[in-house]
Amino acid sequence: MADYEAIAGIVAAPFIVFMIFVAPIWLFLHYRSKRQVSQGLTEEEMALLNDLAARAEKMAERLDTLERILGTEHKRQEG
Repeated sequence: MADYEAIAGIVAAPFIVFMIFVAPIWLFLHYRSKRQVSQGLTEEEMALLNDLAARAEKMAERLDTLERILGTEHKRQEG
């Protein structure tokens, strides 16, 4: 019977520490992040996202141009 009490004491101490210190902080951070996600993007984040989208479009156009140039040069070398 003493073995079970010792094991219960070993298990109970970390559980109590977890419930007093870790769980409340964990819950607070979890629900704070949920609230931030539900609020959507800020004006600054939206502007940054639009800027990144514009840059991605420019890079796609440059890539298309580069592929056209390289494709033309490759045909000239073959022919």
